[in-house]
Amino acid sequence: MNDHSSRTGQGIAVFLATGFYSGYFPIAPGTIGTVVAIPIYLALRFGGDLAVGIGFAVMTIVAIVSSSAAEEHFGKKDPSAVVIDEIAGMLLTMLFIPFSWKALLAGFLLFRVSDILKPFPGRRCEKLPGGWGIVLDDLVAALYANIAVRLLIFFHVL
Repeated sequence: MNDHSSRTGQGIAVFLATGFYSGYFPIAPGTIGTVVAIPIYLALRFGGDLAVGIGFAVMTIVAIVSSSAAEEHFGKKDPSAVVIDEIAGMLLTMLFIPFSWKALLAGFLLFRVSDILKPFPGRRCEKLPGGWGIVLDDLVAALYANIAVRLLIFFHVL
């Protein structure tokens, strides 16, 4: 690979890792990245649970790879501009949840709280190298949020 194609590849990785550059937003980039996930989720939702599941799997792979490249680009571990992990996390939060606007809002809020609090083993996952550490802590937060949304639905709160 020549130098130009290497820079182009890294440029694409940074574009993806920053959630189409939404991660450069100066205030709460993680929340903005989660907002970016909503239209992606809604588009996948048209294809049903299978489409959301496949979208989540693909997004997770892209997130791990692009986040690793973005760490190199920014020269630091888990740069705040990298928000593709929030996009993958929001897809997991809503995976196999029956659609409603209330469930989507609850999922959004619960995921953000869980991502900020980093419940076990989220903090440990952050210590993993490269994109693995960037993405897996968000997936842990998303699992907690998914379970919380399911409980809210089960108990007829949503």
